[in-house]
Amino acid sequence: MQNISTDLDQALALLRAGDLVGIPTETVYGLAADARQPEAVAKIFALKGRPADHPVIVHIAGREQLSDWACDIPDAAWKLADAFWPGSLTLILKRQPHVPDAVTGGQDTVGLRAPAHPLTHALLQRFGGGLAAPSANQFGHVSPTTAAHVYAEFGDRVPLILDGGPCQVGVESTIVGLTGDTPTLLRPGGVPREAIEAVLGQTLVHHEKPSTAKVRVSGLLDSHYAPRTPLLVGDLRAIENEAYRRLETGGRVAVLHLSPLSGSVCGLDSHQMPDEPEAFARELYATLRQYDAGSRFDVLLLERPPQSAAWLAVNDRVKRATSASL
Repeated sequence: MQNISTDLDQALALLRAGDLVGIPTETVYGLAADARQPEAVAKIFALKGRPADHPVIVHIAGREQLSDWACDIPDAAWKLADAFWPGSLTLILKRQPHVPDAVTGGQDTVGLRAPAHPLTHALLQRFGGGLAAPSANQFGHVSPTTAAHVYAEFGDRVPLILDGGPCQVGVESTIVGLTGDTPTLLRPGGVPREAIEAVLGQTLVHHEKPSTAKVRVSGLLDSHYAPRTPLLVGDLRAIENEAYRRLETGGRVAVLHLSPLSGSVCGLDSHQMPDEPEAFARELYATLRQYDAGSRFDVLLLERPPQSAAWLAVNDRVKRATSASL
């Protein structure tokens, strides 16, 4: 893994030359290219196998660059940038005319975020422009939360992966649309819905089905963030029953649970997940990757997380990663 380092000078040289760099953020690792170079952005799509009409988020150093990429910026955008940037919040705004279609998926909107990870924040401050940076994984696969995860996906096909340690949030940014009459929660994520509503002093519209949102944004396909091993979700009794049934017929099963299991069965591989939403989010992708690696299991069984508001982002990711419910 010789292409993993913390060398910002090398990263800057590669990005300015139109090459790709894996970057850490507080949410997940991104696959970055200069957002002003369509040919460089095209390399992201080619490596990930990402549909050409699927927009990517542009990462910037801070609010000072908002008007470089967006126009007709509403007061709500400035309020949210002041409150949550750098941080895990992406704003969907009307694009400046010069923003490449390669970034926007051909739409008249652009997604902007200022990540909080100190290494990438320093990179962006020195870079001066914007970095298109979707998650650094094959399209639809589990997002990476360590530099080693990025290497496992792409190896040496990414010239450099900046190593910023494990991601502290662990799920992608919250996406808020600000191009309509009412601010819209398009994707729950690292910043809680309630915190955004408190800053704005109004309730966010939330489109749970992407087809009703009228704008394409990252991470809203029905199937996303998914391990290659089928993931089934249900309550504790349902996943225990399914585990025992499969084990009896020689199946290879792993159970990821929050509640204590009722008993132990020979051959059952299990892992207890945190019962607090922030900690669960931080571990979710890494745990799915751990049990997905090497095709060791026929199925992964996950106890359904609580359905309260605090678990909104986690449940969104679990729903999209799930093959079926029990």
